[in-house]
Amino acid sequence: LVQLAESGGGSVQPGGSLKLSCTTSGMRFDGYYSGWFRQAPGLGRESVACITPSGTSAYYQRSVKGRATITRDAAMNILHLQIDRLTTDDTARYFCALGRMCSDAGTVVQPVTSWGQGTQVTVSS
Repeated sequence: LVQLAESGGGSVQPGGSLKLSCTTSGMRFDGYYSGWFRQAPGLGRESVACITPSGTSAYYQRSVKGRATITRDAAMNILHLQIDRLTTDDTARYFCALGRMCSDAGTVVQPVTSWGQGTQVTVSS
């Protein structure tokens, strides 16, 4: 059973930064397209960013483009998402996923993993 574990969330003031991490048991990020979703209270899950298996290309949702960086540490098999200049609109629970491809809008298409517990990001002053 593949398990995903997200970490790195927390409470931060607007304008701050956070770096999220995702680890997986039984799968390697360099074997799949991988990325991040988020879900704010009362809203549906939305894409944030997606990276190719080689790590050479990344795609971002419009609202985080220019503020977010998705990377993967191949040696440690960890997926990261850093978001800078955080706003209250970034408040959400963040989840990682592995899938079959990336869309240009940063979606992990056809996820092949179940959802983990996620990590909460709260941006407030």
